[in-house]
Amino acid sequence: MSNGLILLENIMQSLLTSLLIGGIYGLLCVGLGMIFSVMRVINFAQGEFMMLGMYAALFAFSGLGLGALLGTWTGLVASALFAGVAMYVVGAILHAALLVRVTGSRVAGTEGDGHYPQLTLTLGLSLVLANGGLILFGSSPHTIQTSLSSSAWEIGPLIGEDVYLFLNQARSLSFLTTIVVAVAVALFIRHTRMGKILRAAADNAAAATYMGIDVSRAHRFAFGLGSAITGLAGGLLAASYPFQPYVGIEFVVIMYAGVVLGGMGSIKGAFWGGVVIGFVQQMSNLVLPSQLQNTAIFIVFLLVMLLRPQGLFGRTTDRA
Repeated sequence: MSNGLILLENIMQSLLTSLLIGGIYGLLCVGLGMIFSVMRVINFAQGEFMMLGMYAALFAFSGLGLGALLGTWTGLVASALFAGVAMYVVGAILHAALLVRVTGSRVAGTEGDGHYPQLTLTLGLSLVLANGGLILFGSSPHTIQTSLSSSAWEIGPLIGEDVYLFLNQARSLSFLTTIVVAVAVALFIRHTRMGKILRAAADNAAAATYMGIDVSRAHRFAFGLGSAITGLAGGLLAASYPFQPYVGIEFVVIMYAGVVLGGMGSIKGAFWGGVVIGFVQQMSNLVLPSQLQNTAIFIVFLLVMLLRPQGLFGRTTDRA
């Protein structure tokens, strides 16, 4: 095979891998974007929610035996859904116990509208969860071990008898599940009564209160749902990515970059921002060593911010 065909094959394979990984990144960003869009809280513990989702999925697949009971394909999806439900409960409890004290009407009108205690609280929560995970789970890396992680579908030949592409089965399953979940979240926000309540609380919390909406309850649901989405994405990622209690640090930068890139306050933008991050990260492997992946991400991030400060899908007007 000629050098030109080899380069073409590498580019096409990187594009395909970018799409599969970018979908997972997009779902991670949607979880973070949900919390910020409704509550205007910058949650530094979002990476740890992903980490807990990974361990919850591992427990469901192996400990509860969902993999053996339902089979590998269905078991992986069911385990990720279990992780999402578990993280919703965790998020709702944390909001009721901690976040409610530094958000909503309790901090309205205070200096920074409560952002300073929110940053301190979520950063402390991140450290507690990561170190608590180290105590409970140990430092050894884990993964949901299935044959899908090392199996791939072969596509081709695409040009003559050359140029083959390989579709990893675990990542493909995660990508398909990601699309279904992302569409379901979009439909939920747009067409259900609870979705309208969340949008009202996000647009104007004071006006929503006058209309009889329990903003604190809406915030609790949004925090739980954002935690659940990120936990579910972590459960999907656990089948193809080794993890340990400090894995959240590796992804929280990606989440924030994706949310800001897509446009602060836009859930749709958060998803596509995550997809763009995935494309930049994987395509940069063609010309840069893996250690410089994050450098490429931030170069693109800064270029977008220079040319379009509100992000790809953000608005120039402020939505409360």
